[in-house]
Amino acid sequence: MSGPVRPVRPVGGARPVPRTYWVAGTAVLLALLFAAAATVAAANGGSGAGSGTTASAAPRTPGLRSPDAGFARDMAVHHQQAVEMSFIVRDRTQDEPVRTLAYDIANTQANQRGMLLGWLDLWGLPKVVADEPPMSWMGAAGEHGEHAAHEAGNGALMPGMATKEELDRLGAASGRDAEVLFLQLMTDHHKGGVTMAEGCARQCETPVERSLAQGMVDAQRSELTLMADMLEQRGAAPRG
Repeated sequence: MSGPVRPVRPVGGARPVPRTYWVAGTAVLLALLFAAAATVAAANGGSGAGSGTTASAAPRTPGLRSPDAGFARDMAVHHQQAVEMSFIVRDRTQDEPVRTLAYDIANTQANQRGMLLGWLDLWGLPKVVADEPPMSWMGAAGEHGEHAAHEAGNGALMPGMATKEELDRLGAASGRDAEVLFLQLMTDHHKGGVTMAEGCARQCETPVERSLAQGMVDAQRSELTLMADMLEQRGAAPRG
């Protein structure tokens, strides 16, 4: 049992959580505001061009195996697991900072996932392509990530994603053990997500999707800093 919720005090040289959490929370809020704006922009053509743009100059619809479509499909799957892990830990601890972080991650990534799937619908593209290896849209970087996940032999679909066994462990843990495992799993998850989002920021051709990907990079890097601090306060560290 975790007992009454107490203010989190920094351990060692860690930065105070309230200030760090405020920074991460601001990044999450900005990501959500951008997500809403990006959805409107995508529905209106997505280029953000001025009034002099003609219909013939409208952005080209992404192809089935384009980076734009591949990123949307893969990141939707990646985000879904983050939402799942966040809901699991909210039921396994009474620690308010961890529960609040989990809520923010679930809320942000559920909204972004809806956008990515909505864009696939707008483009008339499938949400699943049976013969498409994960991250193949990233080219050499995608092949490296897929190889790393395969070599790990742990059943992870993409780099950073937790295995079924790890999710089962999280669901069986409680209190500090659940907090530490969640923070470690989500740290790995964010690192994999940042790699994917950086790939789209470089390669995607749809302006709003490229901008959304960069927003993911910025927000998740901020949360990585926060989670490192939270782990240190619990006498733990990121894995690997």
